Amino acid sequence: MHGFGWYLHEDHHQPKYNGFEKNDAFFVIFAIPSMALIFYGSNSIYTYLLYIGLGILLYGVAYFLVHDVLIHQRFKWFKNTNNWYLQGLRKAHKIHHKNMGKEDSQCFGMLFVPVKYFKQYKK
Repeated sequence: MHGFGWYLHEDHHQPKYNGFEKNDAFFVIFAIPSMALIFYGSNSIYTYLLYIGLGILLYGVAYFLVHDVLIHQRFKWFKNTNNWYLQGLRKAHKIHHKNMGKEDSQCFGMLFVPVKYFKQYKK
């Protein structure tokens, strides 16, 4: 997303985005091959295609729940969480967004972030 996909991802790094953004196109970009692989993998002798498609689907579900729901709170399902792990994820992503440009952003790791982001929340 910080490479060739920056054109779509750039507006996601702008302050105060609301509603849909170009970054949401990644949903479609990954959903189409996932659906195709699941379809062809379940209807052929190449069952490994099914599992590749399911892997893409599961990553998409994790990305939606962690990135859009938990971190950016586009849906207010975990707004008042006190869980140290979820708070650490949120803080790591906030550091990722400190840089508004394509270059010099820190990797936040989505599910596995550096321990330093959890230390202040773990009791």
